[in-house]
Amino acid sequence: MTDTGRRTRRIDSPCLDTESYPTVARAIAAARRLARRHPGRCRVLEAGRSRAGRPLVLLSVDDGEHSVLVVGGPHPNEPVGLAAAVRLAERVLELPPRPGVGWHVLLCLDPDGAALNEGWLNGPLTAARHYEHFFRPAFHEQPELLPHPDGPLTPMPESLVLTGLIDELRPALQCSLHGVDFGGAFVQLSRPLPALAGRFARSAARGGIPLDVDSYDALGWHSPAPGTYLMPPPGRGHRTLPDRPELSTWSYTGRHGGTTAVLEVPMWAIDAVGDARPAPDVPAAVEACADRLRSRVAELTALLPQVPRHAGVAYGPLLRSVEFNLAVCPPVVDDWLADWSTAPLSVSRVTTARIVAERLPLRIASMLLRLLADCGGPAADAARARARGVAAASLEGLQRLGARWVPVETQVAHQTRAVFAAADLLLPAP
Repeated sequence: MTDTGRRTRRIDSPCLDTESYPTVARAIAAARRLARRHPGRCRVLEAGRSRAGRPLVLLSVDDGEHSVLVVGGPHPNEPVGLAAAVRLAERVLELPPRPGVGWHVLLCLDPDGAALNEGWLNGPLTAARHYEHFFRPAFHEQPELLPHPDGPLTPMPESLVLTGLIDELRPALQCSLHGVDFGGAFVQLSRPLPALAGRFARSAARGGIPLDVDSYDALGWHSPAPGTYLMPPPGRGHRTLPDRPELSTWSYTGRHGGTTAVLEVPMWAIDAVGDARPAPDVPAAVEACADRLRSRVAELTALLPQVPRHAGVAYGPLLRSVEFNLAVCPPVVDDWLADWSTAPLSVSRVTTARIVAERLPLRIASMLLRLLADCGGPAADAARARARGVAAASLEGLQRLGARWVPVETQVAHQTRAVFAAADLLLPAP
């Protein structure tokens, strides 16, 4: 992985005129061009508005009692979903209509968050530039995660748009288009879909993308095949992070008998996540990860007093995310030391711990630098220097893990193939 400028190859797309990931505006413009070219099959409508009043745009192709709902941009730091959503619609329109089947593509579920990441999309797609513009919301501000029905929070407007679409369309299949920054490809399913695993694995191999065979995002989940994970029943999710699949738009589809596939593809692949062999010297590796994460989080926490307290469009979400991620790290370290250091772990699991130990401080430091960007004085200068030091050290650590760029067209092609594979298994034969 290097931070020099990188020439990206063009996505083979007649409507998406970009050599990298599209912005939300470009994705919407591409959808409108498709609707003009195919007025008998394709239409674009506004499904609702975000918290900040941005449109949530739905592109629909054909109609039928059997629906596929595709969700792009659920996490704003994962722009592959916008490109894949448009490319998917183009591919559907290249094929004859499938009797009784309608395709519905929500181009971007979180346009407010996407706006805070778009600075990266207009330059070379390097890791350093990505994190200069990095934003990922705290858990309770991610639209796919629904609040507990007995809790104090209410669903976000974006969440209500998505659950409303699910209630209206009753999709046989919902595909959520995600992307990890570092690691491998994997799929999370709300219910078993056995025949998908082989097709997903072959698609990843076709793109030279490793499967994540011991994913940190699916700790404790049943894995019927490498890179495939089944969402757990209530109360059996990740105990450290407050992500409960049963309280999500993924599980919401099940009330209408539908299946959700969360499709993950990496921006920077790390091949070791595909290694299921036993890892050597697990206690030392886990202790090193814990020490690295603990020390860097302590250093970043000490910078919080230098962050000014003021209002601003970007300021609040960035600060809440920093505070959330700082709070998450100590329980992660406790879990590693209590449960992992004495257990037999795979190379993949140890590698994911190393990725997390580098990635969490990198994300926090990057968002702190955005919060401190306009601050003056020696104290702010010193805080920025320390945050830059943490970010640089974390990027170097990921480079040592062998991170390599996956071309955008490769990411998009894999996600598109995976959606069609899942649809073939759940929809009536053409």
